[in-house]
Amino acid sequence: MSRIVSYRGMLTDGAQEQIPLKTNNGLTGYKITKFQIMPKNFNVSDEYTVQIWKTEQTSIATSQDFSDNRLLAVAYFEAEGSDSPNSTTIVFDSEKFNQDVYVVAKSQSGNEINYYIEMEQMDLSLDEQTVATLKDIRNTGTQ
Repeated sequence: MSRIVSYRGMLTDGAQEQIPLKTNNGLTGYKITKFQIMPKNFNVSDEYTVQIWKTEQTSIATSQDFSDNRLLAVAYFEAEGSDSPNSTTIVFDSEKFNQDVYVVAKSQSGNEINYYIEMEQMDLSLDEQTVATLKDIRNTGTQ
């Protein structure tokens, strides 16, 4: 079984939102297929960074470290008023997970940013469930 589930919301600078995905048996897995961000107000010049993490963040990073295995996706949006915005999105789409994920936002001037996430939901075999759960256990306390 495979289906697409989507989540959307709005975050302010420094905010973190938990997306509840975990199940009692851990046999439902997810993979991010689409991640987009858009400012609430296009008439404001600002830079936005939104990240999706496997673990809750105690602070919002101002730099990107792709070697951190807890990072699932990053989106960057630069707006200079209403003139030609610049946007980049990177999703580590080979990552399967079966636990809650956390979306965090950083804005240069404290403005709000919208996000939209699509995930492929799939059944996991016992082997895949074990690997995903062990990865989650390893990630705990590594901040």
